[in-house]
Amino acid sequence: MDILTCVDLDSLDVLWFNWRDIKNPDAGGAELFTHEVARRWAAEGHNVTLFTSKFPGCREEEVVDGIRIIRDGGRYTVYWRARRNYENRFRNEGYDVVIDEINTRPFMTPRFVDGGEVILGLIHQLAREYWFYETPFPISLIGYHFLEKRWLRNYIDIPMVTVSESTRRDLHSLGLRNVSVVPEGLSTKPLDSLPEKEEKPTMIFVGRMKKAKLPDHAIEAYRIVSKQIPDAQLWMVGEGYLKERLKAGAPAGVRFFDNISDEEKFDLLRRAHVLVMPGLREGWGLVVTEANALGTPAVAYDVPGLRDSVRNNVTGVLVPFGKVEKLSRETIRLLKDEELRERLSKNALERSRDFSWNSAAREFMQIIVTKVV
Repeated sequence: MDILTCVDLDSLDVLWFNWRDIKNPDAGGAELFTHEVARRWAAEGHNVTLFTSKFPGCREEEVVDGIRIIRDGGRYTVYWRARRNYENRFRNEGYDVVIDEINTRPFMTPRFVDGGEVILGLIHQLAREYWFYETPFPISLIGYHFLEKRWLRNYIDIPMVTVSESTRRDLHSLGLRNVSVVPEGLSTKPLDSLPEKEEKPTMIFVGRMKKAKLPDHAIEAYRIVSKQIPDAQLWMVGEGYLKERLKAGAPAGVRFFDNISDEEKFDLLRRAHVLVMPGLREGWGLVVTEANALGTPAVAYDVPGLRDSVRNNVTGVLVPFGKVEKLSRETIRLLKDEELRERLSKNALERSRDFSWNSAAREFMQIIVTKVV
């Protein structure tokens, strides 16, 4: 991939604000997107500086895969530290572009970036219902009805990038009209053909064990599935504050995997029959595409992001949000109907070939170039 050639531009100096980087223990799909895109830009000659928060044991400055990473502040203080570092340091470093990556709370760069740089916002998903699951009352009410909308009004005139049509529609509903979609990439190579699966019918959940991801719904769905398919099993993959509580209440047949590598995760996704994806909303649902690339279809809630990554009855199945009985019913159908499962798996595998980090990096850079030139 030659990003510089495809956009016909000399190297750019990019300043990227994000609350976490790829080395942060709490890094997720958004941080993976940032890292995979930024390291490709760096490899093609662009100068990328990522400003982010500190975490225990981190270096304050280092270069990772060609990306200059500067860490200051913590989870909540990184935002005002970003402004201070810009005013005392970055303003004079001659950046062409500033990327303000929004994970619920923006960096508010339109209020302080004033050195002539082009500002772009990057947002994977809106928080919306997350406020009620992940923050206490009354912060949840304030966040849902007031904070998020007020924060995003600062970006009405700022070009925005997101990863799905669902999030683009959400942003449009708040008055943000200049929104481009850059599809997610893929960190595993799609298989050439469908793989052999586990001997036992196997469901898998992959995600952070927190309220908004609804891992308990996956376990409840398994309880129902196991009544009709006694030898079925459920693999739970991920870390989070709910994990120990979920372990304590899980029935026989549910296995939790601790701190596994990406390679181990991909192996489990390849061997499983069905990915179960409950959850409030996603930017895209990267694990769906990863599972698809390994020949595994998903049964997911019909919510923003997942309705983009899952094509209903083509690459997987969507069910109404919160309906655990329907989640389990469709999972049973896929586990029992081998012909249906194979058809969805083939379609899912074929669709996964449309996604790559090279394409994501190139498309994002093309958007930047239209704003800089």
